[in-house]
Amino acid sequence: MTTTQQRSASPAGRQRSHGARAVVVLAVALLIVLLVRTFVAQSFSIPSDSMQPTLEPGERVLVWRVDADDVERGDVIVFDGTGTFADSPPEPEGLARLGAAVAAVLGFRPGESDYVKRVVGLPGDRVTCCDDQGRLLVDGEPLEEPYVFPGDAASDVTFDIEVPDGRLWVMGDHRSDSVDSRSHLGSPGGGTIALGDVIGRVVAVTWPLDAVGTVERGSSR
Repeated sequence: MTTTQQRSASPAGRQRSHGARAVVVLAVALLIVLLVRTFVAQSFSIPSDSMQPTLEPGERVLVWRVDADDVERGDVIVFDGTGTFADSPPEPEGLARLGAAVAAVLGFRPGESDYVKRVVGLPGDRVTCCDDQGRLLVDGEPLEEPYVFPGDAASDVTFDIEVPDGRLWVMGDHRSDSVDSRSHLGSPGGGTIALGDVIGRVVAVTWPLDAVGTVERGSSR
């Protein structure tokens, strides 16, 4: 190869090198995003009125992934209600099954049924509605709930349930407009959800800008 040919080939080689580096940088950035989504935090949109006044429909929230041992009474959580709050979707076949498997590895669950509710009862708690002042009782003690929608009763449905091991009793803050554990008393688990179905705890509202703020445990913001 002549010197002229070497000079003419050099820019093309540099362009290929830059292109390869760009692909690597993009792949690393995508991997970081996927790792954060899978193991650290995720963004969700609030679909309904059921968590008013704490969360408004259309708001986007940041959900911090938590271990089962980190869930506390009063936490606002996002969970997968498939099989408890929602029917299980049909098993995918062929390429759809392969796509679902890949999506699961990457931290995405197409066709999922995610819900946002507040933890009212932990494993082993006895949750009862209601005392003579209309308050929920947890192990016989009245539960103070400053987050309940103004004017709503603690519950219009009476119930008395002991939360099984490994499960949670959850309710919306807008009690008169929430489909929650009370609505699934006849479902598997008696309306409770499995700790393993918890995706994470809502820690902040990120959109719209005038609603940005943290969501504290047991509070209505």
